[in-house]
Order: sequence, then structure tokens, then C-alpha cells
Amino acid sequence: MNKGSRELLGALTAAVGARLESLAKDEFVRRLWEKDPSLWTGDGETAEKISNRLGWLDLFPDMRERKEEIRRFASEVRSDSEHVLLLGMGGSSLCPEVMSLVFGAGGGFPRLSVLDSTDPAAVRAAEVGVAPGGTSYVVASKSGTTAEVDAFYRYFASRQSDGSRFLAITDPGSPLERLGRERGFRKVFLNPPDIGGRYSALSFFGLVPAALLGIDIGRLLSSAEAMGAASGPSVPPAANPAVRLGVLLAEAALAGRDKATLLFSPEIAPFGAWVEQLLAESSGKEGKGILPVHGENLADPSAYGEDRFFIFLRYAGTKHSGPDRRVAQIEALGLPIVSMEIEDLHGLGGEYLRWEIATAVCCSLLGVNAFDEPNVKDSKDRTGAVLRRFEEEGNLGEEAPLVEDGVLRLYADPGLRPPGGEPSTTSALRAHLERTKRGDFLALLAYLEPSSENEARLQAIRTDLAERTGLATSLGFGPRFLHSTGQLFKGGPNKGVFLQLTAEDEGELPIPGLPYSFGLLKRAQAMGDLEALFAHGRRVVRCHGKGGAAELLGRLAEMTRAALSGSERRT
Repeated sequence: MNKGSRELLGALTAAVGARLESLAKDEFVRRLWEKDPSLWTGDGETAEKISNRLGWLDLFPDMRERKEEIRRFASEVRSDSEHVLLLGMGGSSLCPEVMSLVFGAGGGFPRLSVLDSTDPAAVRAAEVGVAPGGTSYVVASKSGTTAEVDAFYRYFASRQSDGSRFLAITDPGSPLERLGRERGFRKVFLNPPDIGGRYSALSFFGLVPAALLGIDIGRLLSSAEAMGAASGPSVPPAANPAVRLGVLLAEAALAGRDKATLLFSPEIAPFGAWVEQLLAESSGKEGKGILPVHGENLADPSAYGEDRFFIFLRYAGTKHSGPDRRVAQIEALGLPIVSMEIEDLHGLGGEYLRWEIATAVCCSLLGVNAFDEPNVKDSKDRTGAVLRRFEEEGNLGEEAPLVEDGVLRLYADPGLRPPGGEPSTTSALRAHLERTKRGDFLALLAYLEPSSENEARLQAIRTDLAERTGLATSLGFGPRFLHSTGQLFKGGPNKGVFLQLTAEDEGELPIPGLPYSFGLLKRAQAMGDLEALFAHGRRVVRCHGKGGAAELLGRLAEMTRAALSGSERRT
């Protein structure tokens, strides 16, 4: 069960009240459930595309009907598999990862891990401890053409004699469906085609992996259905938990509080990565958008800037009081915050639907299409161009670095070169960080192995940056974030100051049937991302470690401290 919310809105109160009244007059909730595309666009062609992306609103009867089929299949897999490895990206992988991290595997059910990184060390790590005869592989892709998923499949399929250890989740008629039929996959689940990837948590893309973990998907669906009823077409906006959350997000952003800072009880903290993708990729376009701040270490609330809006999701069974104490401090300072609670972990089913509706509502009020991702495609296209250059010319066509030392190369626009002299790596980084201003955010874009060691080092750098500048921060591993916050970074407001991080890999890892390796694919993705950021006038520096990731991050930690020594906070 999901409880109601507690709100402290301060100066936002009047605007929120007026908006709720306006939505009631416009019959917004009824129109939402009737799938009226005019809530997001006045363009006929765009409206037709949106109409084919709203199936998540009424998929529950179909999923209820297929529940026993999913459960039977999960029992079959349980009988011969100790491990399930899901190969996916973005919306196809984030919900399963949340389920795995929050619930773990039920008694006798296989553990489930997710591969969503083209870093060769990450691919090797996914293979460690995997017994080819005791592992089932889930290939998850709506389009069936996702480059990363294709590479993952090629790699692991080359280690199997046939397709019997594989299952696919995809749209009807996709290349992945055809591949599954041709290669004799154990099962091909065909998802309703009118659901976009990031709105697919309560479809086969989320429910099948959940069932493979032994999670009671009937309880997940019941929680979602309860949220659907509480937020249904006859419930006024002011009393509608999902619509109301969307209004709060939008009005906060319109008032300049466009850094939605997500706080969770530790037991459900992984849910934030899914929210981050949903909100950033849906809202970040046409120069508008909201940055979801997920995973940032909690600071003294008095240090936060005026661009923050806080959202706290509490688990009733939590044994950790730290987040509760911080929330109490936030409330005591009068900072705008909304707090919600779930009574049990299956209540995440309701939260998936609450946030899907809230995000769609928020985007409507901001005036953007919640269901496209034009800059994700832009980065993919640029990556494709880099790979074609490699196939034709044998090189990636990298530009010369702005400056380098024994450990680092820095790539940046010539504007960071001081007049009359050559910059050092530290002075160039200082000049880059000094381009920040009030209301900006700092983002670390790490094309590195997403290991716990690298994440800990990056979080330490992130915390240092936040404390010294007072700015909101974001941290993502590439290429994963390209399918998440990457859309906001290029299509949203020009408030980001970016550090792209790359390093030399330890050996190449070939992709069977392709003329390039995983390491080269990752480098091409980083280059395509960098080109896209520059093309959109973003402030970005690429820091490349000539050694490994550990050396890069150790040097970067030293440089950021030196670069920000004595700097004024931007809040």
C-alpha cells in the first residue's frame, strides 16, 4: 500500500493551487486517461506518434491475464538456472536492476544481474562466475536494434551451441523477434507495441525479470492498480496523488527549482536510478527540463541553493533514520519538499505508475513531448559516423588534446587556452569550472567500468565538487546515461558543466561478427557524445587517463581540489 503525501511548499503553494484548479476546469485528468495527445502537442504528426506511446495507462488487464504464463515460465527457468543475465539498455534494463537490488532473489530462484555497459572490463565481469549451462540470458530491446544489446548478444551467443538458453522481450515484428524465432530462443515475449521503453516498467520488460527473481508480480500489479484507481479519471487533480506530483514538479521547475533532489530510505534507494531516467529523458528537450539529482550525498540543508525541490520516498520498514533526520532539517528550514511512503516493497509497483503519470503531467505543463528522445538518436547517429570512419579509414579521427601531462590529456574548446601562454591541465580544469554560475549543475560522465571501486572514487570527487561550489551534481556511467540523463544534457536548458572521463582499457575484447571491439565501441560512443555536447553549445571538457581508471580518478581528485581552492560558492 502507498500512503498519501506530506507537502511543505512555501512560496510554491499559490501557484500549485492555481494550477490544480486550472487542470480541473480543463478536465485534464479525464483527457489524460482518454489518451488525448493534445495535452503534449498541437502538431498532427506528433500527436499520432504520441497516441502510439500511451499503452502504459491501461495495460493491467492484459498483464493480469498473462500473469500465470509469466509465473510458469519463471518456474521453468528456476529448475535449470542458477543465474539470469539481462542484456539491455535504458528502460529495458533499469527496472529489472531496481527489482534485483531491492528484492534480491527469492528462495531457490536464480540471482539476476544486468549488463548495460560496453566497457570491456564490465563485459568480462558479467561473465565471471557464469556457468554457460546454468545461466539464462534475457535479451531486452523494444526496437530490437539497440547497438549495445546486439553486441552483448553476439558475445554471449558465441559461447552457446544454440539459442535455448536465451529469451527475448521485444515488440512484435522487431528484428529481435525474428532472431529469437530463427535461433530457437526458449521464449519470446512480445510486449504491447504502444509503450515506450522508459514507461515499460509494468509490462513484460519489468514483470518477466521480476518473476524470474521470485517476486510476487501479482502484488506488484495490485499496488499499481490501486495507484491507478487513486489517480483515475474521476479523481480531481487536487486529490489525485500522481497528477498532483506532476504539478508539484512542474511548478517547482517553472519557479526556478528545476533540480529535483531525490531522497530515499536506503532499502529502496535503487529506485532513484529509474526515476532519474524517466524524468530526465522525458522532460529534457526544447531548452526545458528537470535534472533529477539522484545518489548525491546529503549535505547540510542550509548549503543548498534556491534551485532545489526535494522529494522523499520513505519505506515504512526502514531501519535507517539518517534520511528522516535530513528531511526534518529540510522541513525546519522551510525548503520545499514532498514526502511519500510505501508500506512494503511491493508498493514500488504503485510508485512506477505514480511517477509515469506524474512525469507525463509535468511534461505537459512544461510544454514538451514526454514520449520522444531526439537527442538520444543524435548521439547514436554521431557514434555510428565515428564507427563508419573507423571501418573506412582505420582510425577514429580524434582531435589533438588542448593540453596533456604525464597522466592526463584534456580535450576542450580553444576558449580555455589562456592568452599568451600554454595552459596546464590544472589551470585548464580551473578555467572550465570557473565557467559555472548560480543555477548550473556539474555532471561527471564516466566512460569507465561501472565497478564499485570506480563509483566510490567518483562519488568522492562528486561530493568535493558539490561542497566547494554549492551546485547540484550528477554522476553517470557511459553509455548507460546516454539513454537517461543524456537527453537532458543536450536537449534541456544550458545549465550543465560537464567532465567527460575516459581511460585506456586493459586489452581489447572482440565483438563476434563485427569489425570493432567493445573498447572501440565505447570510445566511439564517448566521441559521439562529446561531439553532440559541443554541437549544442555545452560547456564540456574530456579528461582522458593515459593509464587506467584508478590513475585517472586519483589525478582528477587532486586537480579538482587544486582548481577549486579558494573558489567562491555559486549558491
